[in-house]
Amino acid sequence: MEIILLSDVANLGHKDDIVNVKPGYGRNYLIPQGHAILATPSAKKVLAENLKQRAHKEAKLKAEAEELAAKLAEVKLTIGAKTSSTGKIFGSVNSIMIAESLKEKGFDIDRKKILVKEVKEVGTYTAAIRLHRDVKVDVEFEVVSE
Repeated sequence: MEIILLSDVANLGHKDDIVNVKPGYGRNYLIPQGHAILATPSAKKVLAENLKQRAHKEAKLKAEAEELAAKLAEVKLTIGAKTSSTGKIFGSVNSIMIAESLKEKGFDIDRKKILVKEVKEVGTYTAAIRLHRDVKVDVEFEVVSE
């Protein structure tokens, strides 16, 4: 029996896979539980169309992320922090401060997408920003004493 999976099923396959199962397993468990549908010719056509549209949307999102990454690669940020006489920062520079600095430059980036290592001293550092699953950009920022 050939079925199309509607969700990930352990030891069987992932969502939108077309798999062969024993008729009893498909008819008595997978279909009633909503994990699968019968792989009729019309259902296969619908699946192919959905996959094509999803791929088109995904490509559009990736292209937008790459465009934004090109703009972000040119940006240099300056973040002010209170420091001691030796250049140590009271506290640390975190992703929230970088997101606010980017917002001032006109880029609205969610702070959860910004990965920055702990910054405790004045200097120049880089922060990684994940814009898409496949698109990542490094942004330089300089920490200065206020």
